[in-house]
Order: sequence, then C-alpha cells, then structure tokens
Amino acid sequence: MTEFILNGIAWGGYFGIFLLMALENIVPPIPSEVIMGLGGMAVARGDMAIVPLVLWGTAGTTAGNYFWYHIGRHIGYERFRPFVDRHGRWLTLEWEDVERLHRFFVHHGGWVVFVFRFMPTFRTIISLPAGITCMPLWRFLVWTFAGSLIWNSILAAAGLYLGSRFQELDRYVGPVAIALTVLMIGGYLWRVATWKPRQR
Repeated sequence: MTEFILNGIAWGGYFGIFLLMALENIVPPIPSEVIMGLGGMAVARGDMAIVPLVLWGTAGTTAGNYFWYHIGRHIGYERFRPFVDRHGRWLTLEWEDVERLHRFFVHHGGWVVFVFRFMPTFRTIISLPAGITCMPLWRFLVWTFAGSLIWNSILAAAGLYLGSRFQELDRYVGPVAIALTVLMIGGYLWRVATWKPRQR
C-alpha cells in the first residue's frame, strides 16, 4: 500500500495527492493517514510545501465525499422508502428510523458532518445521508472542507514531524485497519441477528 501511494505522489505531485485523497473516500481501504503522512514526509525532504499539500489533500477529500453525497441526493428521501421497506431486515432499520434521522439531519446536519470528518470509516459514510436528506450542497461542502482541513493538517504535520520514520507506521496501519473492519462486520452481523421489527 505504501509503495502504491509513494508512486502516486511521485507521478502526480500535488495532483497525485488530490487523486489519492479522492480515491480514499471512494475506496475506503486506501488510508488517508498514510497518504497525508507520506506527504508530510515529502515536505520534510523539501519535495513539497505544507500549505499546498494540505489544500490539495483537502480538496481531494471534499471531492471524494461529494461522490457519495451526489449518490444520496440522486436516490432522494422518498425514493429511499421502497428500498427500506424491502430490505429493512438487512439494514436493521425501519422507515420510522429514517424519518428520525432525517429530522435530526435537518436540524444538526452541519456539525455532524464536521465532527465525522475525524472518525475513520464514518467520515465517508456520513456523506450518503447528507445527500439523501438534501442537505444544502454549499453547507455540505463548507463543513466537509473545514473538518477535513483540520484533520489533514494534523496528519501532514505528523508526517513532517516523524520524517522518514513515518514509513515504520505502515506496518501498524494495516493490522489496525483490518481489526476495525472485522469489528464493524461483527457488530453488523450481531445487529442483524438480534434485530426485530417494531410491533405494529
């Protein structure tokens, strides 16, 4: 994974960072922590500058999240109902749950999108309900960019601080990502096994 990211950065420079960060939000197994960390390492070597690195990376993050927002917006709130009615068992929710989520997002969607930018996996997933509930595009982009800017700055600064030693972290990122994925799948299967529809 590290070799793939390094090749992307070497090939495209800042634009490579943009593409990798966009892909990271469309294909989650690509870790943003490693992308921006290696970018920070490039800054330490003098191959990049910190400000354009963070700005290009954040633009890529925003573009990748817009992909899922657009899909959610295309599906729409009402068009989502037949899907929920048909597959509620596997989604472990009913339409009442979707309505509750819709009301919550209408009132608090902005800060939820902002906060979720700091959470692995959920920072991508949150873009889908933002689109489904028709959160205004400008608000979605502003909150996504703001949260991503802070998070990417932290990651780039960590890479800059660690310098060449950042590559050593790659041996831990993979197992941690796998462990989190297994926990999420296990939690989902447990929820499916124990979920019961409400009594009508």
